[in-house]
Amino acid sequence: MANTAYQRDIVTFSDFLNLNEQNMINSRNFRIPGVVMEWFGGYEDAERQMVAFHPDALVFPWDYPIDCLKIEPKAVRFSEKLTHRDYLGALLNLGVDRCVIGDILVQEDAAWFFCLHRMTDFFLENLCRVKHTSIVISKVENPKELPSPSLEPVSGTCASVRLDSLISLAFQGSRSSMVSFIESGHVYVNGRLITSNGYEPKEGEIISVRGKGRFRFDGITGKTKKGRCAVRIMRYI
Repeated sequence: MANTAYQRDIVTFSDFLNLNEQNMINSRNFRIPGVVMEWFGGYEDAERQMVAFHPDALVFPWDYPIDCLKIEPKAVRFSEKLTHRDYLGALLNLGVDRCVIGDILVQEDAAWFFCLHRMTDFFLENLCRVKHTSIVISKVENPKELPSPSLEPVSGTCASVRLDSLISLAFQGSRSSMVSFIESGHVYVNGRLITSNGYEPKEGEIISVRGKGRFRFDGITGKTKKGRCAVRIMRYI
């Protein structure tokens, strides 16, 4: 895709990539003279993202081929309590590959999901039910109506700003219980696989733990009298 972008003076895009796929690209230390690589998933800090390649001297504007669709129950009164798994299951039951769907953001009585532009009409025409709930699906046209993830602040202290300490604070577990997630290759920082317990995240980095969730490290807010670091993280809910 990078070579095609350079040779044809166009922008090329991947499908939506999961964390492992993003890590595979990041670990290659991509460097091709004259070609720029960028990431985006439809909104800031998306977990599933697509990669774009374009010449560094490109003279025309371009957009990612991503649309956002909103799902709402036809009758809220008679709707079920739907989860992320319910919405994803309904989409995949249409026979599509996971790579055409980005993040799914769930709120009280609605959900938004990002998809490849070429799949938009298909979803609008074919998705009519999630679990046992009849739904209405629409394309989000106004950028101001795009969803943002819900974040929950978590504060606490740790002896040092290590990856295992922050994960244990974020998910209310012991440091020793979180080590297995790191050593088993289930922890990613900004899309890069990290297997070292002693890695020290930088302020603003997104830590994703497969099977647990993800959070943003917001930095050190102070020191306690015993010398422990007071830290603040924002957990995605």
